[in-house]
Amino acid sequence: MTDNKAAHRMVGLLVAAASVLSGCSGGVLDPKGQVGVDEKNLILIATGLMLLVVIPVIIMTLVFAWKYRASNQQAEYDPKWSHSSKIELVVWTIPIIIVVILGTITWKTTHSLDPYKPLDHDSEPLQVEVVSLNWKWLFIYPQQNIATVNELVIPAHRQVAFKLTSESVMNSFFIPQLGSQIYTMAAMETRLHLIADEPGTYDGFSANYSGEGFSEMKFDTIALADDASFSDWVAGVKDSGNVLSQSAYEQLTEPSEGHPVTYYSSVKPGLFDDIVMKYMRHHGHTPLTDQGRMNHMSAVSADELSNQSVHHAGDESSQAAHRAEEK
Repeated sequence: MTDNKAAHRMVGLLVAAASVLSGCSGGVLDPKGQVGVDEKNLILIATGLMLLVVIPVIIMTLVFAWKYRASNQQAEYDPKWSHSSKIELVVWTIPIIIVVILGTITWKTTHSLDPYKPLDHDSEPLQVEVVSLNWKWLFIYPQQNIATVNELVIPAHRQVAFKLTSESVMNSFFIPQLGSQIYTMAAMETRLHLIADEPGTYDGFSANYSGEGFSEMKFDTIALADDASFSDWVAGVKDSGNVLSQSAYEQLTEPSEGHPVTYYSSVKPGLFDDIVMKYMRHHGHTPLTDQGRMNHMSAVSADELSNQSVHHAGDESSQAAHRAEEK
């Protein structure tokens, strides 16, 4: 009879454990990409190190409460006790060691997972420009000259380099199973690098409250099996016939909830840069094209070289004058 009860209890514990673990499916503890795996490992290591302190404290609290309960007349009572070098050594040394280890691991991992840093991967990055709107997501593929709304399609096993901005209020771009979330802000460009290690469909959403339509600001991230499948998908989008012109984009900026997935076979050149710089025009700034950026950098380099030459010439003149005075 006792064995049956023990067996039933074991089965109950296994069912409960399975239920708890199943709740992790689809979240940060079920990663499907390199960045997500590294972040999961950091979470588990940090939690484990902290539990080395938390669990003993909880156990000791329960033990002391039971041992020194009012009804236990046999408990040793020492009201004049004031100091123990052994206890001081334990309660200071162990936490310090844990904090140093945890801080070192966190510092190294957070720097290696810098969202602006390209991943250590051989594949050529797929470029995707992301714009958060009220309340939908626009994905522009500059290399393919296509765009989608509320659907992100990428090839598995290929690095994706995101450039992100916002049309209006601040939002947060997050695909939990692939890794880091990052903010999108108007008139600013943020960057993120992710990769999907296996084909599948992963949930994406905004992790920052942005108004009444925030709860519907979701999108599917579809990782296709290979580049060939991705090329076939791009060809299908090209056949959609929709053009993301300036007027079409302005229609997208109108607030809406539950916007259907939409494909655009072509995109106005430089649309993403125009979105980033639109608020800067009021201050006399205009967006730079790629050629404009190159010209600007060349001019800056020429100015720096000229300044260095003038500075060098000035130093030589000063040295010559100084030698003349000495003579």
